[in-house]
Parts: sequence; C-alpha cells; structure tokens
Amino acid sequence: MDNHQKRNLTFLTIGLIFMLSGVEYAVILPTIWRYLQILEAPPYFLGLGLSAFSLSALVTGPLFGIWSDRSKTTKSIVLFSNVFEIVGNFMYFIGYSKWLLLCSRIVAGVGAGAGSSIFGFLTRSTIPEERAGIFAAIMAGRQAGLLVGPAFNLFLRLCDFKLGPFVVNKYTSPGIFMCLLWVLLQFVVLAMYWDVPPISCEGGATMMEMKQEEVEEEVPLMGSDEEPVHTYRALNSDQLETSTSSDMQPVHRASDPFRNFSASREFLREEVVVVLTAQFITLFNQTALETMVTPLTQRYFNFGELGNSLMYSLCGVEVILGFFFVRWLSRKVADRAVLAVGLVICCTACIWCLIFLCNPRGGYGWELSAFIIGVFLQLLGLPFVAVSQVSLFSKVTAEKTQGFSQGVRRSVGGLATILGPLWAGGLTNNLYIMLGMMLALLLMITVMTALSYDRLTEPRAVQSAQSSDSGG
Repeated sequence: MDNHQKRNLTFLTIGLIFMLSGVEYAVILPTIWRYLQILEAPPYFLGLGLSAFSLSALVTGPLFGIWSDRSKTTKSIVLFSNVFEIVGNFMYFIGYSKWLLLCSRIVAGVGAGAGSSIFGFLTRSTIPEERAGIFAAIMAGRQAGLLVGPAFNLFLRLCDFKLGPFVVNKYTSPGIFMCLLWVLLQFVVLAMYWDVPPISCEGGATMMEMKQEEVEEEVPLMGSDEEPVHTYRALNSDQLETSTSSDMQPVHRASDPFRNFSASREFLREEVVVVLTAQFITLFNQTALETMVTPLTQRYFNFGELGNSLMYSLCGVEVILGFFFVRWLSRKVADRAVLAVGLVICCTACIWCLIFLCNPRGGYGWELSAFIIGVFLQLLGLPFVAVSQVSLFSKVTAEKTQGFSQGVRRSVGGLATILGPLWAGGLTNNLYIMLGMMLALLLMITVMTALSYDRLTEPRAVQSAQSSDSGG
C-alpha cells in the first residue's frame, strides 16, 4: 500500500472519529435530562452535565496538542484518547448516581480533547490549497453523525433488559451503545490509521529524500528570535527526518518544536486574534441559538418531539450540504473571502430574527415562514465561517506547533459552547436582548475582519505580494 492510499484511509478514519462524536451527542442529549431526573438530580445538573464534557475537552486539548507536536505522531494519541471515550460512556451506562453520570461526561470529554492533535496532523499532512476542502469534509462528518444519531434512538428507546447486574433501558442504552462503537473504532484506527509524512507542494510526492544536513540547516530558521516565517516547506523540513528502514513512521526529532516558542508572539498577532474571535463568536451564537430554538418552537408553534426531530433532521441536511458547497468553493476562492461571505450571511440572519421573531405578527403561517427563513439563513452562514476560520488559523500559526495551537483554538471554542447556552438559557423570554448581543458580536467580528482583511492570508502569500509590489 503506497502513501497515497494510506493517507486516504487515514482521512476516512478521521471522518469516522468525528462522525462518532456527532452520534454520541445526538443519542445522549435527548435522554440525559430524564436520566438525571430518575437519579434524583436537581435541575442545574443538566447544565453541569452538558458543560462538563466541553470543560474537560477545553483543558485537555492543548495538552494533547503539545504531545503530538513533540512526538510528531497522532495514532497513539487517538488510541489513548478513545480509551477515555470508552470508559466515560461505560460509566454513563452504569449510572448508579448523578455524580457518576457527571463524572462520565468529564471522562468522555478528555477523549474529545484529542481533536487538537487530529487538526494538527491534518495541517501537517496537507498543502494549503487543499486544506479548507479537507477540513470541510471532516467537519461534515460530525454533522452526518448528528443527522443519523436520532435514527439509532429509534431502537435504543425500545431496550428493556438486563446485562448481568446492569439494567439496559432507553436511558442507559446510549452509554453502552457508544461504548461499543468506540471499541470498534479502536480496531479501525489500528488497521486504517497511519502517521503518513507530509506531501510536497510539487506534484504530491512524499519528500522522503531530504538529507539530515538539510534538516539541520533549516532548524535555526524555525527557532530564531525573529518573527517566524510560516511556509509550507519549513513544515516539511521540520517534520521529515525519517529512517530509510522504517515503515514511513516519522522519527522523533532531537530538537524541541517549542524552543524559543512565545505564546504572546504566536497568538497576540492581529490576524490570529481575528480568527480566534471568529471561532468564539461563531460557536457562542450557534449554541445560544440551539438553546433558544426548542422553547421558541414550543411557545409559538406547539412543536412536540416529532416536530423538533423533523426540524433538526432538515437542519442537519442543510448544514451537510453547506459544508460540501464550501469544500467546492474553497478550491476557487480564498479563505478570507469565504469568511467574509459567511459573516455577512450570519449578520443578515440575526437582523432577520430581530425583526420578525422577537415580536411575531401576521398569523401562524407567516410566523412559521419567518422562523424557517431565519433558521435557514443562520445555518447557511455556519459552514462558511466554521471552515474558513479553521483553515485560516492553520495558515497564520506556526505549523511546527500546530497541535498546541489547534488545542488553544478548540479551547476558545469550548469556552464559547459553555457560555452560549448560559447566555441564552436565561433570556428565552427576552429575545431582543439575546439576539441584540449576538448581532453586536457579529458586527464586531465583521468590522475586525474588514480592517484586517489584508493580513488574513498565508504569510507566504503576503510575502510574495510584497515582493511583487517592490519589484514593480
């Protein structure tokens, strides 16, 4: 099997990992509140349970990222992190007390922290031109999991038997079901995941012939005290010290990728701040809207379980189609243009919701139409912003410490997923305040993007443009 085949199988496995994370969310979320009630948990435990997963992923993401940057491998990290998913979901299945249930989400969240290592691996294993498309496909995998997850609930809710001393019912079955799926995934990772070397920008051939002397010449440039020059070739030089007798596994470098690393110099640059702000605002608004939608449909349209399930399914289809449209568009348009389009769509959606949803008038038919249009516009902008900011972040941060940087990005997103529901949860009866704040955040990041538009690109492209200008 050549490196191209290994690479494709590895990307497919990564897609399965993200798909399982979506399935887990979709099968646990509908029943966790009733599960907690049976365990005599107070109402605030629902918020704790949902936030615990994001909190542990927020903390462990940078740690897994540092591990992958130092080792230059991710397969062992994925196998290790999946153990936490297995154990966490088994604890959820046992569910003897509300505290065990809370701990189960904390443990499972540790496993989710390995996403930073995976995004770092994808950055090191792709060329900039194809990166946004691959990110879009991977992120669509999670949406596919969210879409098919409710289908699994159709048979999980019918479970009513004992497995040894454990009771398997519609509340505990999601835990054992996900536990088995993560166990199966371990075998898939063992068989189909390789730490393939990066691909050369020229023709897609692997750069396995670089000599040790050439590597050593490149290293001081990467570790200098001057502003780092982020080029794709610097990545290849930094990563590809290999043994000719090995089976294409990267060899650990003697040098430390964090030598002379400065967090302030890396993350307080204008373009990085803009992208991280976009990450936070996007997920803050998304989770706030998810929190708002169910009470809104119940209040205005009397949607029950069936109506909400149908709505979420249609939303999932739209988002998946949106991700694949962005995958196609990213081959023709720069990431910063995709980000700008997405922000304009999100601002338009928020304005529409402020006008037509906060004080709905005109009868049931018009109110439902206005709601559908608002949700459609909100979901339409999501793939544009989500994919472009991940791809941009991978290009404006140093590639040799990409795992740690992606961990920081995901931690920022994790903070947003914790704060978003808290903001919206208390303001479902004050939509003007809730949506007004969301629109203010969107307008702020739109202005920031416009002012920093020239810097929101791969540094190599900026340097080439400057050279062309000086040459002219």
